[in-house]
Amino acid sequence: MRIKIILACAAGMSTSMLTDRMKKAAAAKSLEVEIAAHPVSELPAEAPGSSIILLGPQVSYMKDKITAEFPGIPVRVVDMRDYGMMNGEKVLQDALDMIFP
Repeated sequence: MRIKIILACAAGMSTSMLTDRMKKAAAAKSLEVEIAAHPVSELPAEAPGSSIILLGPQVSYMKDKITAEFPGIPVRVVDMRDYGMMNGEKVLQDALDMIFP
């Protein structure tokens, strides 16, 4: 199964650092995961086919709207502490736990 994780924030900039850390964590576990950061405005083009959409805390207010826009794709807000610490390993594990409960 192909795993595709989308991280979305206001402009896609701050999540790009977290994306890099998540990719390193995935590589350390020998997981083949596609992880990409995008602004929320690009979700209509980027989200289809994703395994999960992770939202940066700064756009958490959009969770219900995005959940409604993409039924069938789990949507989760990244924990503010994990986001601030750029804890890619924890964010990756939380996403995988949601994809594979």
